[in-house]
Amino acid sequence: MPSSNSKDALDKERRQKPTEVTRSDEENVDELSLIDHKEIMSRITLKQENDDGPDVRAGSGDILLVHATETDRKDLVLYCEAFLTTYRTFITPEDLIKKLHYRYTTFCHSPDTNKKRVSKNTFFVLVRVVDELCLVELTEDILKQLMDLVFTLVCSGELSLARVLRKNILDKVEQKKLLRYTNSLKPLAARGVSARPGTLHDFRSHEIADQLTLLDAELFYKIEIPEVLLWAKEQNEEKSPNLTQFTEHFNNMSYWVRSLIIQQEKAQDREKLLLKFIKIMKHLRKLNNFNSYLAILSALDSAPIRRLEWQKQTSEGLEEYCTLIDSSSSFRAYRAALAEVEPPCIPYLGLILQDLTFVHLGNPDLIDGKVNFSKRWQQFNILDSMRRFQQVHYELKRNEDIISFFNDFSDHLAEEALWELSLKIKPRNITRRKTDREEKT
Repeated sequence: MPSSNSKDALDKERRQKPTEVTRSDEENVDELSLIDHKEIMSRITLKQENDDGPDVRAGSGDILLVHATETDRKDLVLYCEAFLTTYRTFITPEDLIKKLHYRYTTFCHSPDTNKKRVSKNTFFVLVRVVDELCLVELTEDILKQLMDLVFTLVCSGELSLARVLRKNILDKVEQKKLLRYTNSLKPLAARGVSARPGTLHDFRSHEIADQLTLLDAELFYKIEIPEVLLWAKEQNEEKSPNLTQFTEHFNNMSYWVRSLIIQQEKAQDREKLLLKFIKIMKHLRKLNNFNSYLAILSALDSAPIRRLEWQKQTSEGLEEYCTLIDSSSSFRAYRAALAEVEPPCIPYLGLILQDLTFVHLGNPDLIDGKVNFSKRWQQFNILDSMRRFQQVHYELKRNEDIISFFNDFSDHLAEEALWELSLKIKPRNITRRKTDREEKT
């Protein structure tokens, strides 16, 4: 006979076995097939009672996806938006489409009303995903996968759903064709330098501000939100073509401003031009165009320009504009101004990218092996203001004379050449002119 100790051990082993089986069964559950809300929520890590932030803190990629398909729950609207905005940080669009396709087909043929509802909700999330694909993401594999789904819908008699998805796909394909055609054209604004008419003083400051805003807006509205999100993580120009173009436009404009000023031979001409740009900045602020505002300000405050001699009144006037973008307090003044802005508005994307990078580097992607959705929530909130600004457009008329004068901002000097001219105007270790002493006498 077994001893009492071995019998106790055997009984203990038997009691443990069901627990082990239950845990194993739970791990093997196909989360993409779950439909019960309580069971879905039991698999999600939620915030504690007194915690700030989103209700959903973490979960597996599949359970977060399933939760996002509960689109008929009004309390999940913001969660769904955050998921669709940030899912690329933990799953590729291609894999997401595959999983949504799988979840849809799992329930679409069921006679059960609840399962039918789940399949329809899943389908419309899939349509939304397709609609918000970046054009660079529209690969042959994804197109084939989507057209296979259209074929499946037709064969199963879901003609209205098939039409919705097919139209969505064709619209995306047309957008991609149009983009290729547009990119094949040379910029219409870029004439030869010799053909550029007049000087900056030939145009009124508010008209120049309007045209700067018009050009900024054309590029800003083309930027797709995922480009900005992925840039903070990868800095991949191929994945963020519109953002890259917008950034290059900012840099070209800034160097164009520096070049115009520093190429003036007379000090009074440089002063006059700098004051002209300050007036333009004033009008840009009224237009809520912080992009061109910052491009010009960074030019006027750049070392090759700043080190030159300026009238005291001019320098003090420039200081007033610098306070808006003071970085010493995490851009507090700019953030406050942006929070009060009513669209249309073009924000300074440099700060958005900086904030996204800070969130990306400062928070883990996973918590206990689960997707850290609190991190994605922060990313969503940073991007949401940009999305809001993209939805309201400016109504400005194009002025071809001013656009031609800009010459696509292609006529500018490099940093080294700017410094050479700056040092030629004012060599190093040369004391300031007597203007300061004259003010004291």
